[in-house]
Amino acid sequence: MTAYQQLQTRLAQEPATWLITGVAGFIGSNLLETLLKLNQRVVGLDNFATGHQRNLDEVQSLVTPAQWTHFHFIQGDIRNLADCQQAMVHRHSREGGNPPPPNHPVNYVLHQAALGSVPRSIADPLTTNATNITGFLNMLVAARDAQVKRFVYAASSSTYGDHPGLPKVEDVIGKPLSPYAVTKYVNELYADVFARNYGLQSIGLRYFNVFGPRQDPEGAYAAVIPKWIASLIRGEPVYINGDGETSRDFCFIDNVVQANLLAATAPVIAGSDPQSMSPVNQVFNVAVGDRTTLNELYAQLHRNLLPRYPHLEDAQPVHREFRAGDVRHSLADIGKAQRLLGYAPTQRIGEGVALAMPWYIGQK
Repeated sequence: MTAYQQLQTRLAQEPATWLITGVAGFIGSNLLETLLKLNQRVVGLDNFATGHQRNLDEVQSLVTPAQWTHFHFIQGDIRNLADCQQAMVHRHSREGGNPPPPNHPVNYVLHQAALGSVPRSIADPLTTNATNITGFLNMLVAARDAQVKRFVYAASSSTYGDHPGLPKVEDVIGKPLSPYAVTKYVNELYADVFARNYGLQSIGLRYFNVFGPRQDPEGAYAAVIPKWIASLIRGEPVYINGDGETSRDFCFIDNVVQANLLAATAPVIAGSDPQSMSPVNQVFNVAVGDRTTLNELYAQLHRNLLPRYPHLEDAQPVHREFRAGDVRHSLADIGKAQRLLGYAPTQRIGEGVALAMPWYIGQK
């Protein structure tokens, strides 16, 4: 039995209270679904800047009515400290079932709320900074004051910046290439400072190109996989920035959910042995350790869709200029997460695409 399987068994028997920021978003809603299915109590905070009510509605349709009563939603903005504080001292309703008594303190924070996208940060650095840095600081302050057990936050592989080394190892980074990357690096610095000054336990998870169900295919800043699938289905051009040999370590959403839950509950380890060091107050790569070029990704999506959409028989991508701020290659070393968290990715890109494809097709 894997560490994650053991954790799932334990959580189902020992409910805790979790706060998910960005709960109506792609990653947040998948965390919500998993935690509710494990009979956990969940508070969600979102301002719907990039999240959607339809994601919450879909989760409700996938859990039992009793499990849904364990979810309490707050529409609020992490840029507002009062909203962050309110989320820490929520009261669960008794309506519609038999949820636990009110005033369960938040045990674990899974902070996913942020403005993603390198191009968006270049176009509007002020809003990216306000959300990703001021909002992050507000959440740290609220978590510190509420004395939560653990603060797990979404870091980013963009932190590696211009460092050319592959695979990416957590303690070797370069200079940031975008305002977004700066904000994500500042998150790590702030989390470390709060650990040193206030004893707030935190773990950062550097996500590498996450994909899966409920990832938004629309908008100027949509992630590549849902955007390409939507374009292929509609018979629209698929644009590849550059020569297509840019590579990424694509990570299916189930792997990210696993990493969050393991990080939140990982035991603190005392001692000076580097091989048995505590996972707390560190950052970890969350990926699968595979490298896929954009050309390979296009071919894989095309293969998956062709049997259902014959109009794709002769479809070819359109190449255009490289995009400012983009890293050329990305590949994660996941050894640290495997060793200290018990992280064991369960889907590589081919398996993940196959699992996610019915959802993507259903969004056409």
